Amino acid sequence: MYQEKRKRIILDMLNNQDSISIQEIVEKCNVSEITARRDLALLASKNLVIRTHGGAVKSKTIDNLFNYDLKVNQNAEEKTAICKRASEFISNKDVIFIDCGTTLIHLTKFITKFDSLTVITNSLPVVSELINYTKIKLIIIGGEAISERKAIYGTVAERSISQYHADKAFIGATGVSVLKGLTSSDENESAITLKMAENSNQVFLLCDSSKIQRDSFVQFAPLSKINYLITDEGIDQTLIDTFIEHNINIIIA
Repeated sequence: MYQEKRKRIILDMLNNQDSISIQEIVEKCNVSEITARRDLALLASKNLVIRTHGGAVKSKTIDNLFNYDLKVNQNAEEKTAICKRASEFISNKDVIFIDCGTTLIHLTKFITKFDSLTVITNSLPVVSELINYTKIKLIIIGGEAISERKAIYGTVAERSISQYHADKAFIGATGVSVLKGLTSSDENESAITLKMAENSNQVFLLCDSSKIQRDSFVQFAPLSKINYLITDEGIDQTLIDTFIEHNINIIIA
């Protein structure tokens, strides 16, 4: 079993229980104790778990990884400003992907003004916000609905996205850095995000400055995959210069 999958299993287990033992990881993932301890050490280095004698306990960070309602209100002012700026790149008759991240839900506030727009999404909150606007053609990606993420994932969803091509994709990420590119805390989520990016003419990454130069444990796309990075004014000027040097159009909301 690949390390990324093991880490996901460990986090899933800790999302459902407060602690986990080395032996539970060994049995669930079919690995040695040395491998289980190495996986926990890596997760602890990212503040996702707290090591204990013989295992680990849940850190507060895990709740934020899985709970949409907690995340959506974090940095809400910055997220709204970012999405307002992003909406300026949308034109009538565009076909757009909207990702399921908690930043992207704020984009719905600014696109209902268009006379004709096609939105393709796997985000259930986005669907809820746009369902009553008749001038927006809403295409919902099929697949497995995950309640804590309020989104649709899985291989069926990935195949569904591949059937469409968009003018623009508006995506999110847990972190973005020059070294690691785009990273996520969820491999299922990152697979959907990557599919949207691959099937679009232009890709806009929307993320607040707290995610800049931050890496999570699923590395899913290089910086070259995006055309624009839209963030808030909290980003340091030296980082702006660094991203520009890597041919990323960076826009400050």
